[in-house]
Amino acid sequence: MNILVVEDEIKAGNYLCNGLQELGHSVSLARNGLDGLHLALENPFDVIVLDVMMPALDGWEVLRRLRRQTDTPVLFLTARDDVADRIKGLELGADDYLVKPFSFAELVARLRTLNRRGPLREEEFLQVGDLQIDVLRRRVSRDGVRLNLTNKEFALLHLFASHQGQVLSRTLIASRVWDMNFDSDTNVVDVAVRRLRMKVDDPFGSRLIHSVRGIGYRFDLQP
Repeated sequence: MNILVVEDEIKAGNYLCNGLQELGHSVSLARNGLDGLHLALENPFDVIVLDVMMPALDGWEVLRRLRRQTDTPVLFLTARDDVADRIKGLELGADDYLVKPFSFAELVARLRTLNRRGPLREEEFLQVGDLQIDVLRRRVSRDGVRLNLTNKEFALLHLFASHQGQVLSRTLIASRVWDMNFDSDTNVVDVAVRRLRMKVDDPFGSRLIHSVRGIGYRFDLQP
């Protein structure tokens, strides 16, 4: 498995990494929530082990932001053993919850179960007309031509393609792609859509990104 461990406690993080690597797994380690979030969004991990109490960004917020863009299985590994904390973690989208101190063998068993379950398969590959999106490898092509997109452009396109035919407001787009509240005086969404159109639509014979006056945008084969 390709595993991301997000753990700020040095000894615990090293223990997890060394133990999982000895079993043959590939492990990346982040020492705080911000680094963990960045790694999780930039790389295709099979499972994520996430602590709750961390500097920069706590585990609750990391998971909240992750679930806006990915369904990678997440196991909370934390000393917080209150029932309310467990419920909160599961409601935010965690797939499992293990309390410290823990059995390493149990942790491995749970990670293997989550890996077998995996993310939703239908989101691994998206196709709209002649546009193809390989979500896991973050590769996009249209009419057989490979498109080179920035991370934000890919996130924007993935959002559009996941909601084909639906009208998405600028507010929703801003919250999902930039994790920000939309300000009517800010044209960041329109600028990003215009740049994406230059790559996805302009070189080809038909448009997929359509403006909906006064609301936002729609991604569809239909004009």
